[in-house]
Amino acid sequence: MKTANGINLTMLCDFYELTMGNGYFAEGIRDRITYFDVFYRSVPDEGGFAIAAGLEQVVDYVQKLRFGPEDIDFLRSKGIFSEDFLDYLAHFRFTGDIWAVPEGTPVFPHEPILTVRAPAIQAQLLETYLLLELNHQSLIATKANRICRAAQGRAVLEFGSRRAQGITGAVTGARAAFIGGCAGTACTVSDQVYGVPAAGTMAHSWVQMFDSEYEAFVAYCRTYPQNAVLLVDTYNSLKSGIPNAIRAFNEVLRPLGITKCGIRLDSGDMAYLTRKARAMLDEAGWPGCTITVSNSLDERLITELLLQGAKIDSFGVGERLITSRSSPVFGGVYKLCAVEGKNGEILPKIKVSENVGKITNPGFKKLYRFYNRETGMAEADYLCLHDETVDDSQPLEICDPVSRWKRKTMENFRAVELQVPIFKNGQLVYKLPALKDIKTFCAYQVSTLWPEVKRFDYPHLYYVDLSPKLMALKDEMLAWHGKTL
Repeated sequence: MKTANGINLTMLCDFYELTMGNGYFAEGIRDRITYFDVFYRSVPDEGGFAIAAGLEQVVDYVQKLRFGPEDIDFLRSKGIFSEDFLDYLAHFRFTGDIWAVPEGTPVFPHEPILTVRAPAIQAQLLETYLLLELNHQSLIATKANRICRAAQGRAVLEFGSRRAQGITGAVTGARAAFIGGCAGTACTVSDQVYGVPAAGTMAHSWVQMFDSEYEAFVAYCRTYPQNAVLLVDTYNSLKSGIPNAIRAFNEVLRPLGITKCGIRLDSGDMAYLTRKARAMLDEAGWPGCTITVSNSLDERLITELLLQGAKIDSFGVGERLITSRSSPVFGGVYKLCAVEGKNGEILPKIKVSENVGKITNPGFKKLYRFYNRETGMAEADYLCLHDETVDDSQPLEICDPVSRWKRKTMENFRAVELQVPIFKNGQLVYKLPALKDIKTFCAYQVSTLWPEVKRFDYPHLYYVDLSPKLMALKDEMLAWHGKTL
């Protein structure tokens, strides 16, 4: 799998994945079946949930995972890898299984977003790219969803390409922002490659290129009469920008019978300026003229603007979205949770730490979401071992995920298994949905969360419980490790 500049993304792996792979080969355990979970530990911005994204790129990566002759020559030059291992890499193909939650699914800390079952070397080599893609896109989708919820139904456009962390940060970032709820992007290539609607009109340089602001506006209206959105803050928004925009609309658009138009503000006191702009446009007979604002916006500032009565129809959000500036690391991890014995039995594994948040949940697991049958709302998530099945016809007691003393009984609920098969024996068995369908799915899934979970500040702690069987296994393994230390 090569990028436009010829880099093979198969080599985008941490070096220790190769040294471990060589070691597994040397120790004769290269084909031992392993289970790895991808999960995250804390929600960005101290929010109530995150949005899973990036699966489509993971699928593409796994399908194209190959080591070329130049890669093998490079690894040979390091002088530490056996020829048998290098020959193995030269013929490398992924033959394992992958399960994952669909893109757009709200997910909570410590839940397996994706699970890999594969021979040890294969599973190990996937780690870096899987984390890179899922961490980045889940981060941006989560931030976009917060911003779009703050906009209260108003359109949000992603404007962050020039401030993104590199090319893929811009391109797949726009894709993730669309999943999270954005209406479109300023990034043209994201439209070309992924179908994220690209939009844009003018920069300040357009206005400066003409002898006067008025001439610049007239020229733009003549060129794009059906999409005349004028940037009115190049000089003075209230004294010249908006009056000149109204003159241009009157001169060019009104004779054509066009009432669809807009202005954009990129600086100044947005609450004050948009209220004044709305009054001026309405008085001039342009009540349908939309007002778009941009300039260092995020969910906090958007919330404040709307509370102050700002008259805004849409938002352009750049650097604070595409970099998730207030919380720029998602923190997903890839941890071994089980291996298979010689007879195929699944042997659970656990990571123990003095930091309680870093203790993992052992074993090959299933993840359920419980929906109330009357309201349709998500009430809790439930993590159990792979051989367990939830009977949602019977009441089920679950615990608070932190204190474990606070309990509630689930009744009249519908249990839905969240992870779906993606790869089976190395073959893709999942039909990738269209991007617009992922966005629609995300919006619906978020709508099933109670408002208390979606609060920006001090959100309600959503229940994510472990089954008694899984909890007993975890306690038993912790006790055993405690005695052996």
